[in-house]
Amino acid sequence: MGLVVGVDVGGARIAAGLVDPEGRVLIRQTVPTPPRPADLVPCVQALVNAFRGGYTLTAVGLGVAGFVDRDRSTVLFSSLAGWADLPIGAELERSLAIPVAVENSGSAAAWAEIRFGAGVGETSLVSCVIGTGLGGGFVVDGRPYRGRFGVAAEYGHIPVVPGGLLCGCGNRGCWQMYASGAALAREARQLAKSGAGSVEPLLAKSGGDADEIGYRVVVAAAREGDPTAVEMVEKLGRWLGTGIATVASVLDPGRVVIGGGLVAALAGVAAPPDSESLELLLEPARDEFRRSLPGRGYRQEASIEPARLGSDAGLIGAADLARTRR
Repeated sequence: MGLVVGVDVGGARIAAGLVDPEGRVLIRQTVPTPPRPADLVPCVQALVNAFRGGYTLTAVGLGVAGFVDRDRSTVLFSSLAGWADLPIGAELERSLAIPVAVENSGSAAAWAEIRFGAGVGETSLVSCVIGTGLGGGFVVDGRPYRGRFGVAAEYGHIPVVPGGLLCGCGNRGCWQMYASGAALAREARQLAKSGAGSVEPLLAKSGGDADEIGYRVVVAAAREGDPTAVEMVEKLGRWLGTGIATVASVLDPGRVVIGGGLVAALAGVAAPPDSESLELLLEPARDEFRRSLPGRGYRQEASIEPARLGSDAGLIGAADLARTRR
């Protein structure tokens, strides 16, 4: 049985897993992300070697939040730790002596969902990954779409508000400035500092300090039914639907899968996930999508569904893309 190690490199942690051909994660391991780019290769090498005892590995798939070249070997740029022109794929292949494929983590998550998760049965899918920012990936006609230069699917930077809020990319009004965990936290902090509205539950969950209100605080309050938090999550959902309509007007997907840390927090730890809490986000997203979709009423509409693979999606997708050489 061909086993592949999938590695998902995040800003705070690196998650690695031994993945079988059915997308099952047999063994997992997590370590902190090293602060220096020079330490990344030996860190990943150690993780992969830890899985080699008793197993024959056929490849390594590495998912990174950032721009990856079309050869799937070099990280062109990632804001996680100031990485630029990092030839991590070639370096890992030399040290591990097995094939290594580097992938944008959003694209890897999209591939995982269409292969093993909420997108099974579809051929064209859009994945939205909502955490601190907004990322994702495309699968078009059964294949991951990377673009001419390998950096497609950075749609968190689609402008939705001309002259709007300044984004870290240098442009204004980007979609992720209104539909992300950072956007949710920003609005909650501003509301708490203004003294307007009922923010006591949010402050109670953040130790009374408005600056400590993160998106998980807002989501936790919304799950408990706090009206202010519920309203903010619903507003985020409407912004999400607006952007999805723009993406759908270009790609015409059959399904849109919504995942990421914010969605996982909203779903809770129960199995199955708390569908009622998820609908606080998904129902307004669907409504706004229908209102904003060009040609509505004269075309079929993509379904909008929650992701199923949770935090494992990135490493599962990276592993399967490396195995199938897609």
